[in-house]
Amino acid sequence: MAMQQLIYASRPFGYDSSVLAGILSQARVKNKQNDITGALICRADIYLQLIEGPAEKIETVFDKISRDDRHLEVVVLVREQVEDRLFPEWEMKHDPANSWLWSPDEIHDGILQTVSADQVRAVFIRSSEAS
Repeated sequence: MAMQQLIYASRPFGYDSSVLAGILSQARVKNKQNDITGALICRADIYLQLIEGPAEKIETVFDKISRDDRHLEVVVLVREQVEDRLFPEWEMKHDPANSWLWSPDEIHDGILQTVSADQVRAVFIRSSEAS
């Protein structure tokens, strides 16, 4: 069954470990209820998230994320139909991306405006292969 995969980036507002723990906890509960899986790659300067599942559920969740005041400058990087989930076992995987995501300087200088869908997807493929 085809499903939607959406990858977005945003700039965190009020980011700290307790905010992150709350986001992950809430996402895991809600995503399980809505047949959504995915991963959140984050640091103090970026949220990069992939969510996948039934298209109508993905759009509802993304609409809520877009209005969430913990996210600034929300931008969709990839939105497509896929046959298989990249994170079938994860309601929401947390990946801190400390060493292999773009540097804070690259984020600040606007790399997200120039990366291709394949480059963004590769970040999540790498995360899905890590244990």
